[in-house]
Amino acid sequence: MAAFNEHGYHGTTVRDIARRVGVTVPALYYHYENKQALLVTLLETSMSDVLGRCQAAVAEAGDDPVDRFSAIVECIVVYMANRRGLAFLDSEIRSLEPDNRARYVELRDSLQYMLLDTVEAGIEQGSFTTPIPADASRAILTMCQGVANWYRSDGALTPSDVAERHVLLCLGTVGYLAPREPAKPASLRQARENAGARTRDSVG
Repeated sequence: MAAFNEHGYHGTTVRDIARRVGVTVPALYYHYENKQALLVTLLETSMSDVLGRCQAAVAEAGDDPVDRFSAIVECIVVYMANRRGLAFLDSEIRSLEPDNRARYVELRDSLQYMLLDTVEAGIEQGSFTTPIPADASRAILTMCQGVANWYRSDGALTPSDVAERHVLLCLGTVGYLAPREPAKPASLRQARENAGARTRDSVG
């Protein structure tokens, strides 16, 4: 992972990877068929992990589409902030061979469809007003995955801070209509209802 992030897939040699992990090249080939197999393992492991975490978060969030939507966004952003090395490798999808690329894209599409289903449920409920749910979902996923490109653990914001801000940004993207009366006192719901003020405070 470190070698691919530092030098790119094509700029990394199997010999360099073997040296980093302290084994011989033949020993490395005993566990992985080739360099492509290493990249596939890293990418599929990362995407399967975040997909599983989002599925669990949605199940815990309950039936409300707004809560499910917020849980997905929070889960993706926290993952991207805490697993930057793996998440950053998504840019190497261009280096995957056709069959491997198709399998990875299928995993990534599953995450986007989960988000889209939640947005459409929110529209049907009357909580979201976006006229372009598919485009909004794609934009939200891209924005959340982009956290891996700029987040720094030694910065002023924690992964939770970044996630909370992204929930507000993403709710705005889908045209969230806050209820007049809060349904429950959860911090995220309070944040949604005070989205304008909280956003001005965080930016300032």
